[in-house]
Amino acid sequence: MKRAVIFLILIFSFLLFTQVNSIEEKVLIFKITGTISIAHYEALADAINIAKYEGISAIVIVLSTPGGSLDATLKMITLITNSPIPIIGYVYPSGTTAWSAGTYILMACHIAAMAPHTVIGSCQPISYSPFGSTPINDTKIINALISVMSTHAKAHGRNETLAIKFITENLNVDDEEAYNYGVIEVRADNIESLLKKIDGMSVNTSIGNVTLKTANAKIIEYNFRLRDSLINVISDPTISSLLFLIGLLALIYGLSAPGHGGEIIGAIAILLALIGMGFDINIASLIMMIIGTILLVYELATPGFGLFGISGIILLTFGALFIVPFTPEKWAISSEWYATFTYSITAIALILSAIFVFIIVKIIQVRKRPSTIGKIVGEIVTAISDAQPNEVAFVLFRGEHWQAKCSTGMKKGKKYKIIDKDGPILILEEIT
Repeated sequence: MKRAVIFLILIFSFLLFTQVNSIEEKVLIFKITGTISIAHYEALADAINIAKYEGISAIVIVLSTPGGSLDATLKMITLITNSPIPIIGYVYPSGTTAWSAGTYILMACHIAAMAPHTVIGSCQPISYSPFGSTPINDTKIINALISVMSTHAKAHGRNETLAIKFITENLNVDDEEAYNYGVIEVRADNIESLLKKIDGMSVNTSIGNVTLKTANAKIIEYNFRLRDSLINVISDPTISSLLFLIGLLALIYGLSAPGHGGEIIGAIAILLALIGMGFDINIASLIMMIIGTILLVYELATPGFGLFGISGIILLTFGALFIVPFTPEKWAISSEWYATFTYSITAIALILSAIFVFIIVKIIQVRKRPSTIGKIVGEIVTAISDAQPNEVAFVLFRGEHWQAKCSTGMKKGKKYKIIDKDGPILILEEIT
């Protein structure tokens, strides 16, 4: 009896041990690409909740960004700091960057890692204008950002001095320099290599020290919810600025040619742009774009296309460049991105305006074209089929097929004279 009990205990222990060891470790991959927006913050909060409820061992934030919204970045840093799940920041793939706001997020992560030939830094706040960007030396702003950077670098045992230089000297470092100077803990070629290298590391989370078990973990990729995906797209300053411009042009088109849906498309585009901007817009730019719109509308009432139309296009283009308030208190983004933004908005705004001008000019030409009915009355057509009185049939007029009808009917091959026109239908009379 004792042997049987011992045997059962051994079997039960073995099964329990097997079940415990069969629990698969999981790692959640969270990607940040493009400009950082409030959608990234909301998605990261969702990802952390998923990790809690699904027993995920760690979250890897994959960074490939020029920077973005400072408000969203600070909120994400708070999420990372208070996360019970270890969060690893990883600049990937090779050749990419995690500039400005991306570097702040990397420094806040429990483990910082970079792929070969990646770059971080460019955290100095800058003032943007279409003619270039200039560094900000406001002590209040600089000290606030240094406090954020140094606090998290120190908390994770990283090179605090070098981290501060990302701000004060706008310093950039590649993966080798970052590793050698102690700004990051790991260099890895890919995610699989990263998970093997961090396996066994101990990190201090909001619930205490946690030892990572990631070597053979199952990789799960976080998928943005539809709402977050949409907000992420329209929150990009380039997209939201262009949406606002397109919306205004569509409204003008709707006013000049009612009934084609221009007003609806314009209203939707402007609303999406405002949502993307968080209803935070530069009032001066808004006034500039409104004046530009008025000038273009006024141009429709004047002959040709001249000074008012060109001035309107210029105001709309400059307004689109400034409509997003790029203040250093709200944005942490690289100067390289600002330059790309300026070129993109200017080029696209001019192309859209040129297309718009072409369409409006054509509309004006059609409106000013004299009615053709007076010119075709009295012209001769040839019936190409028989028709009963007042039955619509096709006739040949100037080498083209037209619809026509005659009160006395038509005979194939016979000539008839145009006496009127009812919409697209010619009114004929028999030639006697």
